[in-house]
Amino acid sequence: MAANTCPTAFRYWDSLETSRVQRLQRVVRRLTGGELFPTEKQATDFCSDLFAGDPVAERFVADVLHGDIGPKAGRKMLDTALANGIDSLDDVPAAMSELFDEFETVPDWVQPELVEQGAAIWRRWGTMLFSFAGAETLEIYTEAAVATPLSLAGGYAGDNALRRFLETCRFWMDVSEPGALLTPGSKGRATALKVRVMHVSVRSRVANHPEWDTEKWGLPISQGYMLLTLLAGSVTPGLALWSLGYHTTPSEIRALLHFQKYMGHLLGVRVTWYPETIADSARLLAMTAASRSYDAGVHGAELIESYPAAFAPRDGHRGLVRLREAYNFRINSVYSAMFMAPGTRRNYTMPKAFPWVLIPLARFPVITATELTRRFVPAFARVHEKVMLWHRENWYEAQMSGRKAAFDASGALRR
Repeated sequence: MAANTCPTAFRYWDSLETSRVQRLQRVVRRLTGGELFPTEKQATDFCSDLFAGDPVAERFVADVLHGDIGPKAGRKMLDTALANGIDSLDDVPAAMSELFDEFETVPDWVQPELVEQGAAIWRRWGTMLFSFAGAETLEIYTEAAVATPLSLAGGYAGDNALRRFLETCRFWMDVSEPGALLTPGSKGRATALKVRVMHVSVRSRVANHPEWDTEKWGLPISQGYMLLTLLAGSVTPGLALWSLGYHTTPSEIRALLHFQKYMGHLLGVRVTWYPETIADSARLLAMTAASRSYDAGVHGAELIESYPAAFAPRDGHRGLVRLREAYNFRINSVYSAMFMAPGTRRNYTMPKAFPWVLIPLARFPVITATELTRRFVPAFARVHEKVMLWHRENWYEAQMSGRKAAFDASGALRR
C-alpha cells in the first residue's frame, strides 16, 4: 500500500525487496544497532510530500500576480510590503494577507540562538559552501524529477548555468547574514519570500507542461525535494567538508538542521516529517539514494556538464581576471570530481581533476589549523568571519560582472 503513495520513478519500495539492499540493512544493524532507512511511517509521509506543493504561496501567485492586479503591479506590492511591512499597503488582497500572516509569524519551535549559530557556520565556510553545494547537486541531476523542471526553465543549463547558480549564491549569502532570518524587513527574509514565489511560478508552468508526468515524478519542486535541499545545506556539508579540513561538530550540524528548518519555513516548506537528528537525516538520505531511477537522460547530462563548464574563462578576459576565472574553473572541476560518485561521473563528459586535485590536498592543513585556531581563540574567530564575509562578496561581485540577481522565473519555458 505504501508504494502506491509514491511517484513511480521514486523506487524506494522496490529497492527494499532487492537482495543488495537487504544485505546492506543487515550490515548496518550489525555494526550500529540502528536502521539504515526511516520508519515505514516516515518513509510514507516523505513519499506523500513528493506530491505536495505550497498552497498559501500558490494562492498569492494565482490571485495577485496572475489575477486582476497583474505581475508588474503585484511584484511592486510585494517589494513594498517586504521593505515597509504589509500595513504600508492599501486594499491588500486576501491571498497576500494570508501569505504575510504566515511568513511573519515565527513558529513556537524556533530557537533563535540555533538559527544564528547555523547562519554563522555558513559564513565561516565562505565560498566553500557554494562550491560544495554546486558539486553535490550534480549527483541528483540524474533524476528526471529534479532535472526536468530545471531543464524546462533553462536556468541551470548551457550559458545560463553560471548566472542562475550565482543567483542561488546570492540567496545563500542574504539568508546567512547576521540576524538575517529573524529581523523583520531584512534582505535575507525578502530574498527568501521572492525565492518562494519564484518556486510557485516554475512549479505551475512545469506541472502543466506535456513533458511532465505527475504519476511518475510527483509535483515539480515538491515539499519532499525541498526538504532534501535543506539537508543538502546542513547534514551533508557538515559531514563531507571534514574531507577538506572543515571541523563541523555534531552540535553544530544540529544547529545547521535547525537553521535550515526555519529557512525552509520561510520558503514554504511544510513537510509532514522533518528529521531532527543527524541519524534521522542520514536515514532519509539513504532512502533517497536507494530510490534513484537514473532517468534524467539528456536533460540531466546537460545540467551536469554545464556546471563546471560555466566557470571556464570568458572570452575577452585577460590578466588577473582571466587567472581568477581559470582557478575557479579548475577548483570547481575538482570538487565536482570529489563529491560525485565515480560511477555517476564516468557517464558524463567532465573536466579532468588531476593535477588540480593537489590544491585541496595542499590547503587541508591550512584549513585545519584555521578551524582549530578559530575554535579556541575568539578574537581570531571574529576576524576570520569578517574575512570570509568580505571574500564571498568579492567573489560574487567578480563573477556577476555588474549583473543583479532577479529571483524571477516569470518568463516562458524554453521548450
